This record gives sequence, C-alpha cells and structure tokens, in this order.
Amino acid sequence: MIEGAVKSRVVGVGLSVERTVYAIVDMRGTIIAQKEFPTTDFPNVNDFAAHLSECIFQLVEANGGYESIRSVGISAPSGNFKSGCIEYPPNLPWKGQTPLSAMLRDRLGLAVALGNDAHVRALGEYVYGSAHGLRDFLYITVGHGVGSAIFTKGKFYLGADGFSGEVGHTCVAHNGRLCSCGNRGCLEAYVGTKGVMRTVRELLEKDPRPSLMREREIKTPKDVYQCCQDGDELAVQVFHETGIYLGIGMANFASVLNPDAIVLAGGITGAGRWLLEPASQSFEEHVFHNLKGKVKLLPSILNKDDRDVLGAGALAWEVKEYSLFI
Repeated sequence: MIEGAVKSRVVGVGLSVERTVYAIVDMRGTIIAQKEFPTTDFPNVNDFAAHLSECIFQLVEANGGYESIRSVGISAPSGNFKSGCIEYPPNLPWKGQTPLSAMLRDRLGLAVALGNDAHVRALGEYVYGSAHGLRDFLYITVGHGVGSAIFTKGKFYLGADGFSGEVGHTCVAHNGRLCSCGNRGCLEAYVGTKGVMRTVRELLEKDPRPSLMREREIKTPKDVYQCCQDGDELAVQVFHETGIYLGIGMANFASVLNPDAIVLAGGITGAGRWLLEPASQSFEEHVFHNLKGKVKLLPSILNKDDRDVLGAGALAWEVKEYSLFI
C-alpha cells in the first residue's frame, strides 16, 4: 500500500512550574514556530488542557496546518511515559494522577506522548545535543530540584513503574538534611537551589570571615556565583561543598550503571568551574576504581530555552501515529 504525504513535523511541549512552551519541530530539530504562556494561570488542569489544546491548534493552523503534524510530545515534571500521566507532582497545583496525554489526545485528535522532564531532556541530548552518538549515558539536571535519567543501548531505562533514575533522592549523607520528599540526606537537599541557599546560611553562621554575601542581597545561586566572580572566598566555598556532594551522587550513579558519560544541565551548573571542578574531583575520588578516568562529564550544549521542546519533539516520534483526521 502506498501511503500519502509523509508528516514531517511534530509538536513539542515543555511544561514547567512557571511556564508552558509549545513549538512545531521538524525532523531535523528545526523549531518552526514557538510560543508560551504561564502555567500558573491555570490551577485547574481541565482549563490548562483546554487552553493548551487551543494554543496548539492555532499555532499549527498558522504554520502549515494539521496535515503536516504527526504527533505531540510533552515534557512534564513527574510525568510517566508508561501511564501518560503526571503523577503526584510536588510543585504543581494538580494533585494525584493527571492523564494529560489522554486529555490532549481527545481534544487534538492526534497521538500524544508524555514523559518525565528529565527523561525527555535526556532524549533531546541524545538526538540533538551533547550525548549524540552515545549509547549508554546518564543525564542529570540540577536546578530547583535534581532530575535524572538513564539511557542504555540507545533507549530509556524506565524501570517497572516508570520512575527509574531518581538520583536526586538517593542518600549522600546519613541522617542529613530533610528533603522535600520527606527523607533525609538526599542529594537534592544539598545541590538543588534550596540546598545551595541553605549551605550559604550555614557557612555565614559558622565562618566569621568577611564576605560579599553578608553585604549583598543573596536570593539565588546566581547571586552566589556573582560573588565568586568578584573574588569572595566564602562564595567559592559554597559551590565547593555543593560540588563534593554532586560528585558523590554522580559516582554512586555511575558505579552502578557504568555509563560512557554523564551529561550535566540545569541552572546550578551555570556556576561553571566553581561547581564542576570540585564535582569532577569528588567524582573521581568516589567512583568504583575500575571506572576512574573513564566516564566523561559533559555539559549540555542545548539552549535552555529550546531543550524541553526539542526533547518533547523527539519523544513525539516515539509514539505510534494516530489521527482522527485520517
């Protein structure tokens, strides 16, 4: 049977706590058109799904029409590729299990794939970014929280229930800091945004040395980074301690899975050498001895504003094609 015209585009959606970005992406990863709206405007998920569907419809109609679109991919916090649901997200207003992929499929009449944001970003790195050409790698994104994904033999490893790779909630300090997940000593409690800011407070309390962090308003890790750039020794110590914990977490992850590389992304990694040099040293000190010097630590090369929609676009090609309009 000879098929009709090949559908050469997909829609990628990057859903985060603050904003939702949606774009038309072609086979080569070119973003044809892109728009966004505040996620926070929609505390009711039904209203969110209706608005997103209408936004996608308008963008598609203005850029080639439905006949060019194969499917839709969504990157979402706490997303589960196996169920197509956002499951018990700690930072979104939609509680419980939200079958967002089915909600959009019913409204758009197209196949919809939904995945965990870290998993989807890892797929984007594999197709378009730093992990291109690698078969076995780990992906870690460090920002408000710590997201991670396992890529092996060119495919995701999702685990029995779709929640594999939660390195942010592995323990790096026995009976350590209380994490937002309810456990103590999690990696996220030391290297996520809140963890970095807690390290700032603890260092300022116990170390009497002068510091720009005492004089300036320090609200985010980016402010700490600026103090590092201006020669502040205590600010450098903040990222040094953060890097040690990040290195331990990566070493535990790598020692179990033996990857070719670990791809690092997220806002905290913007601290550059202040974070990555101690993290690399800590990694080599703690990783299984047969892996020392063999695992590459690679910074993401994807633009942070594009990585979610590119990864979601790549995910869209993974779902079986379906359309009400065929």
